[in-house]
Amino acid sequence: MRILVTGANGFIGRALEREFLLFSEYDVIPVVRHNIDGFRPAKQVGDIDGSTQWASILDGVDVIVHTAATVTAHKYSDSSPISEFRRVNVEGTLNLARQAVRAGVNRFVFISSIKVNGENTLPNQPFLPEDKPNPIDAYGTSKLEAELALIKLAEESGLEVVIIRPCLVYGSGVKGNFLSMMRCVNSGIPLPLGVIDNKRSMISIENLVELVIICIDHPNAVNQIFLASDGEDISTTELLQRLGKALDKPARLIPIPVSLLTFIAALLGKKSIAQRLCGSLQVDISKAREMLGWEPLIMVNEGLRRTVEGFKK
Repeated sequence: MRILVTGANGFIGRALEREFLLFSEYDVIPVVRHNIDGFRPAKQVGDIDGSTQWASILDGVDVIVHTAATVTAHKYSDSSPISEFRRVNVEGTLNLARQAVRAGVNRFVFISSIKVNGENTLPNQPFLPEDKPNPIDAYGTSKLEAELALIKLAEESGLEVVIIRPCLVYGSGVKGNFLSMMRCVNSGIPLPLGVIDNKRSMISIENLVELVIICIDHPNAVNQIFLASDGEDISTTELLQRLGKALDKPARLIPIPVSLLTFIAALLGKKSIAQRLCGSLQVDISKAREMLGWEPLIMVNEGLRRTVEGFKK
C-alpha cells in the first residue's frame, strides 16, 4: 500500500512516517513544503493552497494522510486571519483531495481538530462526533469548512474520507504551550495553578498514530468522524503535578482561586489562555473504540514519561 503523508516534518507527520516505515507492506511518500536540515529528505511541493500541483506525486498512491495545516496566522493581518487559514486549510486541502480523486486515490484521512467542536465542555458532558460544530476561532472554523468540503466531495466522487479530530497532542518533540509548560515546571517557576478543578482530554502522539494506522484501511472508518484522546481526563493542576513527577522536579503550584485567575487574565487581555488552563474540554472516544476496535495503549503517565524523556534529550 502506497501512503502519502503531508506535513511530514511536522510533529504528527514525523511520528506517522517513522511508524509507517516499520511496516514492510507500506510504501511511504513523505511530503513537505520545504525540506529542513536534520529531517529525512521528502518530496517538496512548496506552499500548499488551491493552486498546488500534486499530480506527479500522486501516481500510484492508495491513501493520503493529510496533516499539513496552518495553525497560526500571527504573521498575517490581525484584521482577517481567516483568509490565510482558508487559503491553506480549506482551499489547499480541497485542491489536494480533488487531484487525489483524479489520480485514483482510494482514501483520504484528514487530521482535523477538536476545535471544530468548540473550546470547552460542561463537567462530565464530553464532546461527541455527532455534536453540532461550534468553532470559536478562525483555525477551528477553517478546519470545519475543510471537513464539510471533503464530505461533499466524498458524496460526489466516491473518495473514502476519514476525519479525525484529536484534542491536545503531546509526546516527545512537542512544541507550543505544552513545551512552555514543561519548561516552567523544569525550571521551578512558581505557577498560580494549584487548585484548578477542571477536566481536560489529551492524546499521546503514539495513541494518535495508532488510530491513524487503523483508519487507513478499516472498512468501518469510511466517511466517518472520530474524536481522539487517551481516554483519561485530568485537571490542569494534576497535569502539572504529573509532569513534575516525570521530570523529577515537583511542580511549585500556588493555590490561587480560579475566579481571581480569570479576573486577572481578563484585565491583561489573556482571557482565552485562562479559559484553556481553567476550563474543561473532554471528548468521548467510544465511537472509535466500538467501530474500529481501537484502544489507547499509552496511558497519560507513560505518555508524559516519554514526553519528558524527549525533552531531556
